[in-house]
Amino acid sequence: MDAIAKKVPLLDKKYTLAFILLSSCFMWWGIANNLTDPLVRVFKAVFGELSTFQASLIQFAFYFGYFCMAIPGSMISRKYSYKTGVLVGLGLYAIGCLLLYPSTLLQEFIFFCISYYVLASGLSILETNANPYILVLGERETATRRLNFAQSFNPIGAVSGVFLARYLIMAKMPLDAEGNIQVASDQINEVLNIVIFPYLSIAAVLVLVWILIAVMKMPKVSDNSADLHLFRTFKSLFKRKNYTFAVIAQFFYVGAQITVWTYTNFYIPEHLHVTPDQALEYHSWALILFGVSRWIFTILMRKFKDSTLLLTASVMAGLLSLSVIFVGGIVGVYSLIGISAFMSLMFPTIFGMGSDGLTDEETKVGASGLIMAILGGALITPLQGAFIDIIGVSFSYFIPLVCFIVIGSYAYYRLSLTKKVAV
Repeated sequence: MDAIAKKVPLLDKKYTLAFILLSSCFMWWGIANNLTDPLVRVFKAVFGELSTFQASLIQFAFYFGYFCMAIPGSMISRKYSYKTGVLVGLGLYAIGCLLLYPSTLLQEFIFFCISYYVLASGLSILETNANPYILVLGERETATRRLNFAQSFNPIGAVSGVFLARYLIMAKMPLDAEGNIQVASDQINEVLNIVIFPYLSIAAVLVLVWILIAVMKMPKVSDNSADLHLFRTFKSLFKRKNYTFAVIAQFFYVGAQITVWTYTNFYIPEHLHVTPDQALEYHSWALILFGVSRWIFTILMRKFKDSTLLLTASVMAGLLSLSVIFVGGIVGVYSLIGISAFMSLMFPTIFGMGSDGLTDEETKVGASGLIMAILGGALITPLQGAFIDIIGVSFSYFIPLVCFIVIGSYAYYRLSLTKKVAV
């Protein structure tokens, strides 16, 4: 049942410092996600004749790592604690960043894919533990709103990631006369060193964050006395229609988010005739809008049901997608930017609604299923890349349109459940 919390406090005061540290993790994975998005175009230029579909396999490797490590992340939290899972996730994240250095020395696309796979595996474990950890740091009535608040720090990382991508990577790329990235054979090593520099810097900071979390006293949420019943719990979870539908909706949401943001660097240069570096300026505004809108939606949750807001956001994102497809030009670009405002609500709200009514054990295991749904980014992004190769970038945005329809269907299902309870 959706709760509109008005008087219940958002957070237990004794968990304030823990909440701040955990919220910072949302920022760190936001940086990683948005540093990667523009690199499809870079790797396409660096490694010769890669098609858009082939270059987008860097995103497949990234989000496939999320899929593969979600269950191990859940096992860590079930057997030990959420804090242990957070530390393991941060550690793998740092290792993945550092692996990009030997990948540069080897100059093979496959090794970059492996590095990003390791990096994203860490992010998967981190998200699998940090999201439900936030949910249990207060009353159940404010769990979804608390998660939205914590997720509000994610766009700060997202904007920072785009800033790093634009000024430390894209602005330094060699361009041809038409403003496209053009990498000569004697420039490959230099270009790859430019690509990995931000990641190596992030790895150094992550080590400091890891130490801070390791030494700070934080609530230990675990159940060491019970055996791990992973598959039995999953079997129970997928008998719950709400949870199953939430996983499906999350799969399509992540696919929509990654495709919308990844191919911004293809759509905007084509429609406004600007360089990929200049296109990132528009993308930065999209992410700022994403962050501001998440704060706005968090406030709106005081007065409106989360399912009502999710349905509204899905409809608006779908309408803007139609403008991207059929109108184009500056209007299409602004529509593409506007989609981010309505996507801002979706991930934490679907996560919170999908976790509604679960037992403590089911919440731990169920979080991995909702994170595994990030596989949508691995499968849907290359699919849209293939569509770009075949029918062009504008019509490829039919893919996220379909995703928003699925998300809207889940929101409508939740809304109908609320009406039945009310009757």
